[in-house]
Amino acid sequence: MDFFERKLDDKNRLTIPAELRHEFEGGQVIITRGFANYLHLYTDKVWNEEMEPALKGDILDERTADLNVQFRMGKSASAMDAKQGRITIEQHLLDYAGIGKEVVAVRAGNYWRLTAKS
Repeated sequence: MDFFERKLDDKNRLTIPAELRHEFEGGQVIITRGFANYLHLYTDKVWNEEMEPALKGDILDERTADLNVQFRMGKSASAMDAKQGRITIEQHLLDYAGIGKEVVAVRAGNYWRLTAKS
């Protein structure tokens, strides 16, 4: 499965489809701002093994600094609710992406892009 749509509940929780929950078990779920008005959703493993190394670089490199600001500003981490497979998306991230109650999730390689349903 590479695409799903869901409605957030009253506590801004997104339910991960049952067939995808194994991807998010055993660690934190990381949510960051994307490059535009959308969010990125990473498993803890992908964040630690791919994003963290990608965000390292020369301390004086402006591009590296800009990427760190982009992905770390407002970054949130939480565990998936084991019973119902829900993750909470903080309000400031929803505001950034213009997401109300309906979310579209599309796999983008090793992470997910979350957008507002149009």
